[in-house]
Amino acid sequence: MTTPLKLGIPKGSLQDATVALFRRSGWKINVNGRSYFPDINDDTLTCALCRAQEMSINVETGVLDAGLTGLDWIAENSSDVHVVTDLVYSKVSTRPARWVIAVAYDSPIKTLEDLEGKTISTEIVKYTQRFFAERGINVKVKFSWGATEAKVVSGLADAIVEITETESTIKAHGLRIIHEMMQTNTQLIANHDA
Repeated sequence: MTTPLKLGIPKGSLQDATVALFRRSGWKINVNGRSYFPDINDDTLTCALCRAQEMSINVETGVLDAGLTGLDWIAENSSDVHVVTDLVYSKVSTRPARWVIAVAYDSPIKTLEDLEGKTISTEIVKYTQRFFAERGINVKVKFSWGATEAKVVSGLADAIVEITETESTIKAHGLRIIHEMMQTNTQLIANHDA
């Protein structure tokens, strides 16, 4: 008997959309309450729930053979994984999400260069640091545990780097986008040895 392939299912906002995608493809994944190991109707697969933010790390190191995560988290973690295919789906739409730089609507900041010496709040710290370093712009990047849009309003940051599909949350917080850093979508990734 062969060892089952260990498949990472993204826990959180993509979980339901991923289970629905697999259902349409003939696999039935049953997420049991608080268990991190969903059942699947295929003896050649075992499933584990894993945060999308750490999926690429677990696939790269072989903890999982394959998994689904965003291009953004692969870039944030600088993970060396094999991208099997792009799967353009998300929690809201079939459009790719975008990581954008946003500032207060009335901010004098208009360009990336205007952020020189400023503080930026984001969940993708390493990617943001590399992005600005490559452009020779010195910024202070702080990790945000969530409610990132509120960081500018409360004066904790001059700008944010945040993910958006519709821009509605950004606009609702009185922010405007000055730059799109990256488009991201879900990808099926595999460990090179898997």
